[in-house]
Amino acid sequence: MFERLPVLMRAAMYTLRGGFLVRPFAIAIVLGTAGAVLSALEETVPSLSAWIPDVLFPSHQDPAVAQVILASIATSIMTVVSIVFAILLMTLTLASTQFSPRILVSFVRDRATQWTLGVFLGTFSYCMAALPAARALPHPFAPVVTVTGAMVLALVCVGWLIYFINHISRSISVNHIVDRIARETELVIAELMPDPRGAFPPFDRAEEFPAEDGTAILNRQSGYLRYVNVARLVALAKAYRVCVSIERRVGQFVPAGVPLLRVSRADRLPVDGADHLVAAFDIGPMRTLQQDIEFGIIQIVDIALRAMSPAVNDPSTAISCVDQLSRILILWTSRMPPPSHHFAPPHVLRVVIPWMSFDGLLDTAFEQIRHYGAADVAVSLRLLRAYQDIAGATPIADYRERILDHARRVPEGCDRLPDHDLARLRQRLATVEAMVLGV
Repeated sequence: MFERLPVLMRAAMYTLRGGFLVRPFAIAIVLGTAGAVLSALEETVPSLSAWIPDVLFPSHQDPAVAQVILASIATSIMTVVSIVFAILLMTLTLASTQFSPRILVSFVRDRATQWTLGVFLGTFSYCMAALPAARALPHPFAPVVTVTGAMVLALVCVGWLIYFINHISRSISVNHIVDRIARETELVIAELMPDPRGAFPPFDRAEEFPAEDGTAILNRQSGYLRYVNVARLVALAKAYRVCVSIERRVGQFVPAGVPLLRVSRADRLPVDGADHLVAAFDIGPMRTLQQDIEFGIIQIVDIALRAMSPAVNDPSTAISCVDQLSRILILWTSRMPPPSHHFAPPHVLRVVIPWMSFDGLLDTAFEQIRHYGAADVAVSLRLLRAYQDIAGATPIADYRERILDHARRVPEGCDRLPDHDLARLRQRLATVEAMVLGV
């Protein structure tokens, strides 16, 4: 159990950071504690209430007024919270049906929404924590400063509600949704591929996995491979003096009972060695953006495909998706790819892990859009423009040739378009060919 703790903690932090639980709960606890502490401090130091002018709070000695104000604010805030949750459910339903159910995770991770719930719930907690301090027995006491703080929080909630409504109206815009997914995908690329790419490809020290004595270690839980603790695997492989080859890449589904990894010289593993190796993997029922760049691309592709469906027929949205996909691919080509072979010490191969290739990313990003957008010249033209932008941004000759191969497929699949539209596509393709081939 303890060997799985780092992976479990990372998965828990990723899940909680993207939910409606941690940040609102923390804000509610902080404001609730502030209400209780401030009212207790005010009772201990009565001179604090002298700072509040009588014009703002005339009844410094009547606890009934304080009780009414705190109770009214708490009741009103809970009514507003129910309205906020109704707006959120409506937004999530709309996003799921109109765009894609896979993008719901980006809505749930929205910090503005989490702060909105936190401020409202925190104001309610503040009022409820301060309410017992306003009492008539054994001696009358009105927590004037605390009540004034509740009134200020109520005004903040009014302004925050206006901001939240404006934020929600912007967040359901498809351009805003696609841009947010692209930014989250770029963060994954920056974490997974932190080093910029030089003018020359990196020296590949790849060695063959010693498969002659490789022993399969089977997966114990069906699900998607979401995260691999590579550093932990390298340390374990070095300690056991073995070489580990991972059979599936991040983002792929791994059924229970199929090989998850293979180990050379498995006779060197201790009794619980296989359990320690499997504990370095996070496998769950749905894909996440922890190390899965392809998942961010798939979310944008889903939106584009739904926009091109006959029921929606919105090529402008598909064009926006193509633009954002080109942005992600350009960033990917500008970074050094994550290493597939890990050594410890420097000349001893310890871990082999597969990552998504450039060809795979190109296929995932554009092939379905090319296929379903063959009847729309605007989408096909923007696809060729995206290929041109990506080819112009990468100095790797092999990548440019792959991009040209994909670009040539666009006019080939649009043979049903009118001749003048095909001429525009061939002209745009000629521009891509001139850039790649240097003619």
